[in-house]
Amino acid sequence: MLNFFRVNDPFRLLGVLFYILGLGVLYYFLDPFGLTQTQISWIVSGERALEGYLPFKDIIDDTGPLSVAVFALFEKVFGRDLLAYEIAGRLLILWQAIYWNLVLLKYRVFSETSYLPAVLVVCLFHFSFDMLSLSPALLGSCFLMLAIGQLFSKTVLQNKQSESTLLIGIYAGLAFGFHPVFIIFLPYMIFSGIAISGFSFRELLLSVTGFLLPVLGISTFYFWNDGLFELFRVWPMSFFSPRISYQDLLSWGVLAIFPIILAGVGYFLCAVVRGSTINQQKQRQLLMLWLIVSCFELFLIKDQAGFQLVILIPTLSYLLTQFFHLFNRSMVANGLFFVLVFGLPIGAIFFWSDYFANNPEYLISSELEKNPSEGVMSLQSDLSPLATKKLDGPFLNYGMSEVYCSNTETLGEKAKLFQLLENQKSQEVLDPNGTFQKVLEGLPALQSQYRKEGRSTYLLR
Repeated sequence: MLNFFRVNDPFRLLGVLFYILGLGVLYYFLDPFGLTQTQISWIVSGERALEGYLPFKDIIDDTGPLSVAVFALFEKVFGRDLLAYEIAGRLLILWQAIYWNLVLLKYRVFSETSYLPAVLVVCLFHFSFDMLSLSPALLGSCFLMLAIGQLFSKTVLQNKQSESTLLIGIYAGLAFGFHPVFIIFLPYMIFSGIAISGFSFRELLLSVTGFLLPVLGISTFYFWNDGLFELFRVWPMSFFSPRISYQDLLSWGVLAIFPIILAGVGYFLCAVVRGSTINQQKQRQLLMLWLIVSCFELFLIKDQAGFQLVILIPTLSYLLTQFFHLFNRSMVANGLFFVLVFGLPIGAIFFWSDYFANNPEYLISSELEKNPSEGVMSLQSDLSPLATKKLDGPFLNYGMSEVYCSNTETLGEKAKLFQLLENQKSQEVLDPNGTFQKVLEGLPALQSQYRKEGRSTYLLR
C-alpha cells in the first residue's frame, strides 16, 4: 500500500478518495458518538442568525461570524441534518489533502514526488471523530493552509509579486473570521515573513493590511447593522471566558504517541541524515515554527476538544512523509504505514468510545429534534436542552454569558443587558448556577416579568 501512493501519478488521488469514502462508511456504521456539545452550539448559532440575530450583538457565543454565516446557510438548506455536516466536513478534508499534496509537489518540498501527504492528511483527520464534521476550526484551517501555500511561494520562487504577499494576509484574516483563536497566525506571519521568507518592510505592511481587510469587512457589516460597538466589546470576551476540558491532554497523548514517534524520527531524518536544498530548509523552518505556534494555540482555546487539533496536520503530515520516503522499500515501513492509515482511524473509534463512557459530558444523549417548536434559554455549560428545543434568548455560550453578565457595573452596560433580554424574551430559562437570578436582581423591571418555577427554572409571566 505504501508503494501505491509513492508513484508520481495523479490518479493515485483516486486511492485517497476511496480511502476517505471507505472510512466514512465505516464511521457511519460504527461511530457511537452522535451529537456533541460544540456541534449543537454551532447549529443553534446558525438558526439564530437565520432568524436575523447577529453573533456578538444578539448572540453571546464565541463562534466566529463567518462560521455563523456558513452554519446559517446550512440551516436554511439542510436544517438540523447532522449527515450534511459530516459530508461537508469530509469534502473539506479531501480538498485540504489534495491541495496540500499539490503544494508540496509544486514547490519541491521533498526530493521525490509522491501522493503520500494526501493520504496521511486524511488519516490524521481521523484522530478524533469531531475533527471530521464541519466546524469553525475546519473552515478556518482551509484558509490557513492557503496562507501557508502562499508563504511557500515566497520561499521557493523568491516571488516578489505583491499579490502573494497580500493573499497571505487575506487568507489569515479570513481564518480569524471563521475561528477567532486563529489570530495566532498574525504573529506567526510577521515573524516567519521577516526571519524566513525575507519580507521587506513594504511586504510586511502589505501582508498585515491583507489580514485587516476581512476584519474591516466584518466591522463594516456590523456598523451598518448598528452592532459595531457590541462586536468589539463582546468578541474579546471569547478569550477571557472559562475553559472547558472535554478531552484532556493525556488522552490526546496516548492516542497520538505512535504518529508522534514516527514524526519525530521523520524530523531527525530530514534535518540531520538526509541533505536538503536551501529552499527545503526554509520550508522545514516554516512548518516547524507553525508547529510551535499551533501548540501554543492549545493554551488559548476555551473548548478543549479534538476538532481544535486540525492546525497540527500540515506539519505532522510533512514529517510523516519524510519518514516514509526514507524507509520506502523496507517491509517494516510498509507495516508501519498500514498500521497508521488503518489502525489510527479504527483505534480512535474504540479509544474515544471507552473514554466517553467514563467522561460523557461532551456528548449529548438526546436525539436531535429536526423542527423544535418550543424554546428555552439554558444558562449552563450543558447544552443538551437545545437538542430538543430551539434557543429562545441571547445567551448560548455559558462561559461568555457569565463574563457578559458580570460586566454590567455602569448604567450603560446595564441598559444594554436589559435591552438584549427585553428584545429576546425567553419563555423558559434554565438557571442551575444562579446567573439569571443575579441578572434579575439587578434589573427589577425585568424581574417583574418572570416567575420562578422549582429550584432553577424561570418562566415568563
